[in-house]
Amino acid sequence: MRIFTSSEYDLNSLIKILRSRESSERPEVTGAVRDIIDEVRIKGDEALYELTRKFDKVNLESLEVSSDTVKKAYESLEPSLALTIEKAVSNIRNFHQKQKENSWFDSDENGIILGQKITPLERVGVYVPGGTAPLPSSVLMNVIPAKVAGVKEVIMCTPPQAGGLPDDVILACAYIAGVDRVFSIGGAQAIAAMAYGTETIPKVDKVTGPGNIFVATAKKMVYGICDIDMIAGPSEILVIADEYANPAYVAADLLSQAEHDVLASSILISDSETLIKNVINEIDRQVQKLSRKEFIKSSIGNYGAAISVKSLGEAVELSNLIAPEHLELMVKDPFSLLGSIKNAGAIFLGEYAPEPLGDYMAGPNHILPTNGTSRFFSPLSVGDFTKKSSIISYSKEALKNLYKDVARFAETEGLDAHANSVRIRFEGDNE
Repeated sequence: MRIFTSSEYDLNSLIKILRSRESSERPEVTGAVRDIIDEVRIKGDEALYELTRKFDKVNLESLEVSSDTVKKAYESLEPSLALTIEKAVSNIRNFHQKQKENSWFDSDENGIILGQKITPLERVGVYVPGGTAPLPSSVLMNVIPAKVAGVKEVIMCTPPQAGGLPDDVILACAYIAGVDRVFSIGGAQAIAAMAYGTETIPKVDKVTGPGNIFVATAKKMVYGICDIDMIAGPSEILVIADEYANPAYVAADLLSQAEHDVLASSILISDSETLIKNVINEIDRQVQKLSRKEFIKSSIGNYGAAISVKSLGEAVELSNLIAPEHLELMVKDPFSLLGSIKNAGAIFLGEYAPEPLGDYMAGPNHILPTNGTSRFFSPLSVGDFTKKSSIISYSKEALKNLYKDVARFAETEGLDAHANSVRIRFEGDNE
């Protein structure tokens, strides 16, 4: 883990160093994904079978996983795991229920009615990774807010395993969350299939869910054909800790994100050099016991950092510039810093709110903005699965009070047909 002292760097230079992770813009990936999308768009199901043989080394008998197979995956779950998943579902649903927006209307005595109509999307496609580390929790985090929003149909694509079917726990989560149809397709070809539609896979209004660089690039390319949630990069955690923090807890939380990916970023900012030293020692001790230690060592070595600052105020300032995906405030009084936090996907307060709690059980969504995009993006939410329409109704008297202003504005823009559209309604009226 690299160690920095804020007094030795200006903050902008430090940000550049910390954001030195490999760019998601890779020409060879872009070209390959463009070819995959074109193939799926032109050849439909045929392309999906061919690409699955090529990339997954699987000969599929069917693209769609039967509802009976999905149900059997749920029924085969170990009971204690099923109970854990049901508990997570309850927490996630309860949190997202609070995000629901209602249509509204406002009227006045002049006959003006204005409002906003909230309409759920018709069909949404969810992508769930299923490679070396399948992510069944992502099923819940994508599907439940869509269902709470009232989406009529939620379909899911997830890669096949050697036998041709997706991971059993992913299928079980799909059953519990209420996925309507499941398809055994992965990679960029799955994104293309949901965006354009094929003979078997229906075209969706929006694609959500994480994935590797090929999936992320495909989502970027189909944006506009359908909507997407966000372009997610490698996982990130930033921990602000003071002298009162438990170094073992801090180290464990930094390691929890480092195991995701060799490009994951784990950053510690502290006003205590003693704490930093103790955390680094804990990292060295704990990593030896972890199964994904090779991922962790690469991630921590290349993209991990410990930054010594003069004060917690400076720590917050630096954190806001970094705009992390996950932010932990491991300080004596975390709520005293909360008001100063401007940019973070999710904020964890205190030593008993570790980041993995948010990944699985707490309820807030774990699909979060990365790579500094929490400056302008938010976590996935119920609102991402709805659209808004403005409502405008005027009586004749109400329009009469305003039509000359409308016409004047239109003529200022050189749009006389616009002006005529309001004037024609009052031709012959006494001024």
